[in-house]
Amino acid sequence: MGGIARVVLDSPLPQLDRLFDYAIPPGLAAAVSPGVRVRVPVRAARRVMDGFVVELAEESSFEGALAEVEAVVSPVPALSPEVWALARRVADRAAGVAADVLRLAIPRRQARVEQAWLQAAQPPVEEPLGEEPRRGVSKPPPEIPGYPDALAEAVDAGRRLIVQAIPEPDAWVSTLTALVASVVGGGRSAIVAAPDHHDLDRLQSTIGEAIGADRVVRLDAEQPAAARYRSFLAAGSRPGLAIIGTRSVVYAPARRLGLIAIWDDGHTAYQEPLAPGVHARDAALVRQELSGAALVLLAHSPSAEAERLAEIGWCERVAFSRRPTPRVVPTALQRAGDRLAEHARIPPAAWRAAADAVTVGPVLVQVARPGDESAVGSARTAAELGKAFPQARVVVSDGAHRVLTVAAEEPALVIATRGAEPVVAGGYRAVLLLDGERMLARESMRVVEDALRTWSNAIALAAPGAPVYLVGVGGAIATALAQWRQADVVAAELAERQELRLPPAVRTATLIGAPEAVDAAVAAAGIEPADVIGPISEEPGTIRTVVRFDYRRGAEVAAALRTEVLRHASGRRSAAKAHPPRAVGLRVRMDDPEPFVQERLGGARRRAGRMEG
Repeated sequence: MGGIARVVLDSPLPQLDRLFDYAIPPGLAAAVSPGVRVRVPVRAARRVMDGFVVELAEESSFEGALAEVEAVVSPVPALSPEVWALARRVADRAAGVAADVLRLAIPRRQARVEQAWLQAAQPPVEEPLGEEPRRGVSKPPPEIPGYPDALAEAVDAGRRLIVQAIPEPDAWVSTLTALVASVVGGGRSAIVAAPDHHDLDRLQSTIGEAIGADRVVRLDAEQPAAARYRSFLAAGSRPGLAIIGTRSVVYAPARRLGLIAIWDDGHTAYQEPLAPGVHARDAALVRQELSGAALVLLAHSPSAEAERLAEIGWCERVAFSRRPTPRVVPTALQRAGDRLAEHARIPPAAWRAAADAVTVGPVLVQVARPGDESAVGSARTAAELGKAFPQARVVVSDGAHRVLTVAAEEPALVIATRGAEPVVAGGYRAVLLLDGERMLARESMRVVEDALRTWSNAIALAAPGAPVYLVGVGGAIATALAQWRQADVVAAELAERQELRLPPAVRTATLIGAPEAVDAAVAAAGIEPADVIGPISEEPGTIRTVVRFDYRRGAEVAAALRTEVLRHASGRRSAAKAHPPRAVGLRVRMDDPEPFVQERLGGARRRAGRMEG
């Protein structure tokens, strides 16, 4: 026999979420190696399944006769030891299944791409034995423009950082490019995540110019399957690469990882909808701890999670060097006593600023929603402003019809929804942020945080010194934007959530299943009655309950809930045969981004009161 292969099965079933030992037949001894895809028999499922070889061993603790590996599907080692360790740790933290994480990390195999890759005879670039990633051993790291030297030094040392982005057009792209160039120049790889493919286009171009296009690998979920698999193979081929992508890029098989950077980590696109539903930021935190690479969360306005990490000292704050902040004018402070201004969607001062600015270049008008069915829709706003400014071209950009760029010298009114603002070289000549009260009226626990983030990103698109008018918002939010101190408001939001025991001050788990299964899981996890919210009836015979717990109990609670899921999954098959209608199992989702209902509504009402006050 050729030894033992320990295999993780490609299965979402919790009862199969462990390593299985298989004997390696002599004919496959040369082909079976760590990371390769194999096909193996599974007695419990009474069929053959695919999996990955995690490791090889000489002996097995299994006392019976081992089944043999049936076939090696591919000789390419698709699962690296680092990615396996990450997948296992992430799944355990989320009370989930490692195979679900691996499906996010490893694209579906493309046989033709793989054959072409093997035929190209490009063996992986090997590193000298015992060589470690270079960190400050030969010369100081290069300067990161706009930041103190401490930023480059901290990245070189592999520290965790919350970095305030410079509020200028495309400055975040330049900052990430400089960080990547510093890391790649030292022979290490960098992983950079962005919310969507438009941001990736800008990163790919700029980073490619800085370090060479051949060192940039784009690993994007929107790529065609063949292109994505080709990029996946390239990402693990050698160190010294910049691997850019959307949320799942944090699982890329980077070699000699020196940096994990996430741009705008509060963006909803980073929340993974597929099981086990782990946010890209949380996966990046786990990977940083495992790898020792630097972690950079770069944003204009911090997420509540980033603020918490800074407050507990897990991450360090880094601000940009002293420079002029944007000229933000909250019109709510100018409206007092002016009845006409109080009822105007665009106050006179903002109107005049737009009229002056549009004669020399584009003006951005951000609105609450797309379409023309309401007075605040992008199309209706464009029609009204087009009549008022006949000399200017009107451009509408929203989620359905997104415009990427607008010429810098062209007189234009750009009507855009949040996140769909086109880029202008040098920046907009003026920015009007309309419908603030409507944007803050959304029923979400994160409404203030999200509004700050999207307003800050739009403000940063203004040309240096250009006026920015914030309409319909006063109080602490307006003051924070005018002084460019968004973290003050986020810190206040976090303090309120700490008082009410709401995320991210605490962790949560949403339990869905039969009442007896949910109750047993709550008891097994040792959750106090005050931290149990629910139950709420879902479908017949099923309830939903949310539990809260402190971070220090995270591993303990996740393990207990996973054990309960496994217990119910193992017993469900026999129950289903005898009583199909009663075969309801247990589902767990850790850290659901919006787990509460009443708390959400109450929070929205409290914020509305603060805004009006």
